[in-house]
Amino acid sequence: MEQPGVALTIAGSDSGGAAGLQADLKTFALNGVFGTSVITVLTAQNSAEIRAIEPVAAAFVAAQLDAVLADLPVAAVKTGMLATESTVELLVGYAPRLPNFVVDPVLVNSAGTRLFPSTVDKVYLEGLFPHAAVVTPNMREAALLTGRELSTVDDLVLAAEALAATGARCVVVKGGRLPGADAVDAVWHDGQVRLLRAPWIDTANNHGSGDAFGATITALLARGVGVDAALDGAKAYVHTALARGAAWRLGGGHGPLGWPTSAGRE
Repeated sequence: MEQPGVALTIAGSDSGGAAGLQADLKTFALNGVFGTSVITVLTAQNSAEIRAIEPVAAAFVAAQLDAVLADLPVAAVKTGMLATESTVELLVGYAPRLPNFVVDPVLVNSAGTRLFPSTVDKVYLEGLFPHAAVVTPNMREAALLTGRELSTVDDLVLAAEALAATGARCVVVKGGRLPGADAVDAVWHDGQVRLLRAPWIDTANNHGSGDAFGATITALLARGVGVDAALDGAKAYVHTALARGAAWRLGGGHGPLGWPTSAGRE
């Protein structure tokens, strides 16, 4: 039997199971790789609310990283919520040796409130992005990192180009709910710009969609898929997952995505 690729998520724990490292591990499995994890923060949450947050000390984050990297052939790595400024700074030291490094700069919560002081922006831009294979900010995060207001597809493109100047090999600015019939993301890769499009799915079951997008990219890179194909696969995965979960009701708030049953293995 062929040995699966190994992917690593460095992210927070969502006790509701819809986002964070739980979403990453599910997505890894559905895309044919073995998932490992480093926990950065514990949360007490469900689909409706976050009740408590307990960051993990940076020294213990390092201990987890060292343990995984010392024993397992990790082929791709993604970040999620890093929780504290000290953990973000810690990752800078590891970044040069993290293969197929996918950085999701989680800088704001769902209400748009900053999670970190603005000094962390510089650590991402100068410390993590230059080592990234792919960077995946959403519109709010890209606006903070570039100092621009983003409200159109053209704005997304300009933000992706600006963030690529950090040295990141590929930047995807996720468009979220821009006006129009499609969900649109702007991609800068090796000097070329293109758009990822999929029909908009009107559903409240979208908790963890950004995590699933980044985790699918990571899983496909771990399997040796090229960057452009990994982005296309991630866009298709999230679209299918949103469509499959659109009709159900799980929890009182924003529910989880559905699960494509053969994602990434056609």
